Amino acid sequence: MASENPSDRRVLAEGAHLRLVVSNGWEYVQRPKISGIVVIVGTTNHGGLVLVTQWREPVGAFVVEWPAGLAGDVPGSETEALAEAARRELFEETGFEARTLEAILTGPPSPGISDEIVTFYRARGLVRTAPGGGRGAERIRTHVVPMSGLTEWLEIMQAKGCLVDPKVFAGAYWLRQEMDMWMHD
Repeated sequence: MASENPSDRRVLAEGAHLRLVVSNGWEYVQRPKISGIVVIVGTTNHGGLVLVTQWREPVGAFVVEWPAGLAGDVPGSETEALAEAARRELFEETGFEARTLEAILTGPPSPGISDEIVTFYRARGLVRTAPGGGRGAERIRTHVVPMSGLTEWLEIMQAKGCLVDPKVFAGAYWLRQEMDMWMHD
C-alpha cells in the first residue's frame, strides 16, 4: 500500500461540516469535526429490525437506513467514544435503547470519494423508551420490520420512491450469518 505524502495535500474548499481536499492526485471529502461514524444494526426482543427513513438532500429522496450518526459532533463531546455515540444516535433517532451493544465491523463505505470509516454496532434487546425522530430538523421515521419480511418491505419502500442504503443489506447479511451460526450450535 502506497503511503500518502501529507505535504502534497491541499484544501480546495471547506464548509461548516465538510472539507474537499486533493492529495496525490485524488480529490476527496473529509469531515474534520468528527471522530468516527456509527451504524446500528439492531433487533428488538421480538426479533424486529429497527430501521429508519429520512430525507437525504444529496440524492433527492427518502432513504431506508439503519440508525446511524457521527461521533464527536456534539460540542463538548469531541472525544466521544464510538459505542457512546452509537447508543446516543440510536436513542435520538429511534427512541430505542439497547440491552447490549458490540462493535462488529469497521470499514470505508465510499473510499473513492471520502476518508470516512464506519463502525457497525450490533444492538440487541432494543426497547422503545421515547419517541425518537432525531435532532433539530432531521424528521426521522422509525420502522420495526420482521426479519422474515425485510425483502418484501424494502420492495414496497422502493415502489414508494425510497432508496435503500446498501449498508442495510450488509447489516442484514451479518444478521443472517449470526442466525445461521446460532441455528447450527
